[in-house]
Amino acid sequence: MGKLVVISLFAAALSAFVGERVINLRKRTLASRKLVQTHLPNCHPIKSLEYGSEDLTILPNGLAIISTGLKDPLLPSYSDAPGKMYTLDMSEDSRMKPVELRMGRGFDLDSFNPHGISVYTDETDNSVYLFVVNHPQQKTQVEIFLFVEEDHALVYVKTIKHEFLHSVNDIVAVGVESFYATNDRYFSGGTLNTLEVLLAQPWSNVVYYSPEEVKVVAEGFYMANGINISPDKRHIYVADLFDHNIHVLERLESNGLAPVKVVEVGSLVDNIYVDSETGDLWIGCHPNGWKLFQNDPEDLPGSEVIQIKDIHSEKPVVTQVYADDGSVLIGSSVAAPYGGKLLIGTIYQKALVCDLAKDDKSEQDY
Repeated sequence: MGKLVVISLFAAALSAFVGERVINLRKRTLASRKLVQTHLPNCHPIKSLEYGSEDLTILPNGLAIISTGLKDPLLPSYSDAPGKMYTLDMSEDSRMKPVELRMGRGFDLDSFNPHGISVYTDETDNSVYLFVVNHPQQKTQVEIFLFVEEDHALVYVKTIKHEFLHSVNDIVAVGVESFYATNDRYFSGGTLNTLEVLLAQPWSNVVYYSPEEVKVVAEGFYMANGINISPDKRHIYVADLFDHNIHVLERLESNGLAPVKVVEVGSLVDNIYVDSETGDLWIGCHPNGWKLFQNDPEDLPGSEVIQIKDIHSEKPVVTQVYADDGSVLIGSSVAAPYGGKLLIGTIYQKALVCDLAKDDKSEQDY
């Protein structure tokens, strides 16, 4: 009888704990949020990018580099094919067509599973290096390629693996072989990843990597996701997906990071694109993360794009530029402007390009 009571009490306590964690997770994922749609004019999908465009960056000449085909065990995937890299010329006036980048010898294409990307230009010879977070067999490593624009090719340079780089989501390059990277999870894989999402604790971090040193430089994030750097290279921006905010951190001479401020966004923030001229942040967001993980075809996850102006001022301006309930775009993860247009990427669906509104009437300030 005593043993039965103990078992009953344990079951009741476990049920109460799981229930509390589910309620907390619903809060973290903004499960009750009702989205007000904000559409942009002249939107159309980019052909050949039907299986995701999780991260992208735009070079000064208007050439966008896009990673596609991400497969994450916690999210849906609609293609078994290996991931690919594309370019898209944003300076074209007509409807743009992506070009697949050829990837040369010495690299395992069959297991390519690209996630976050970053570009670094070596000022000594203007060589452009592309850094790609790769998850072959759901492990984590960082690939470095030399981008040869005239050949539409990526020349494999090297692969970086390290125990501190165990669950990398995004990356920002600061040298030919150095970068900051976000680990979005504490555990490196398996069932513990699902448990970690349920627990929703501030266990993720940011790591600095160079051939000379590797170290954790910031921690205490609920899910560190996108990362990028200010145009003057003095600050790093980190998106905390489950805390709905952007962290501003100052770069130190030691390559460490010092916290400066936190900007609330009100959405599940994914990748960050920084406008090199204005310093504005453009963020692909998930307005309702509960729907994203549920992936119910009758109740689709939506998309949202947030712009932050004057992030270093006392009152940054946080603006909703685009929002959709999933009828047009599902799971937006990144957005970047160029030449009066906005390119929006998604985790596992299509990419969309729209005209940016020319007046404030299509924008909604938070």
